[in-house]
Amino acid sequence: MNQLQWKQQLFGALCLTLAAAIWGGVYVVSKVVLDVIPPFTLLILRFAIALVVLGAFVVARREYIAKKDYPMIMLIAFVGVTISIAAQFLGTKLSTAHMGALITSASPAFIAIFAVWLLKESINWKQLAGILLATVGVLIVIGVPDQADAESSLTGNLILLVAAVSWGLYTVLSKKATQTYSSLAVTTYVALFGLIFTSPIMVWELSATPISWQFGWEIWAGVLYIGIISTAGAFYLWNKGFELMHAGSGAGFFFVQPIVGACLGWLLLHEHLGVSFFAGAIFIFLGVALSNLRKSKTAEQEREA
Repeated sequence: MNQLQWKQQLFGALCLTLAAAIWGGVYVVSKVVLDVIPPFTLLILRFAIALVVLGAFVVARREYIAKKDYPMIMLIAFVGVTISIAAQFLGTKLSTAHMGALITSASPAFIAIFAVWLLKESINWKQLAGILLATVGVLIVIGVPDQADAESSLTGNLILLVAAVSWGLYTVLSKKATQTYSSLAVTTYVALFGLIFTSPIMVWELSATPISWQFGWEIWAGVLYIGIISTAGAFYLWNKGFELMHAGSGAGFFFVQPIVGACLGWLLLHEHLGVSFFAGAIFIFLGVALSNLRKSKTAEQEREA
């Protein structure tokens, strides 16, 4: 692997790690904000804020997407925003948060599958082993489902599975789009179309559960954090990371999310971290390292050939 390739891999890994870390931390903020703002209304607010932030950069840099490629971007937005995030909200509501964390942790496996199908990437046994190893780590961290989880809604669990599958598809479609356009442009247009597609759900939600907009500054600060940092920033970093890395290698970085979420829960919400957390974290980091070991060796072998 030459120096340029190594730097791209390192920067891509950093982008994916930061994105997953931000999404892990946003659960702490959302826990407070969702007490007063319903989920789909918050979803619209976060993507509206992200669109303003990202749109300013797109206009300044004149990085526009051709109209002929709108259908591709609309598909990415519909899959990643309207289906995946909405399914995550709805599935967790019908099932349990514990099952939500468990089932959606399958996303990296679906990323690898869609990468083979749509991007024609080859998946080495080390990548598969790395994903499996990290999955075991997640299971150790969140624990074995208890009786209440076992009796949770089958419908909710199936919807959560839809969220995991659609996030894998969103990630691979976004990577395909960044082969033509910049990550900034793709993320911005996805925010725009996601906003359009999801607005009708918000209208229905507000008609069913009207809310008061007389919030304190801490709620609005949380909304701004979710919109600017966890949406505009993290979505861009996620797409940029996959622009620089093979989808199969980058998929494992998704598992950083539960580690950071658990650490911040311990730090800010005083949640308990047991031995299982640290044992699971070791499995997760070993899995991510193993997934990316294959890419480095393959590049070196191709260069020598």
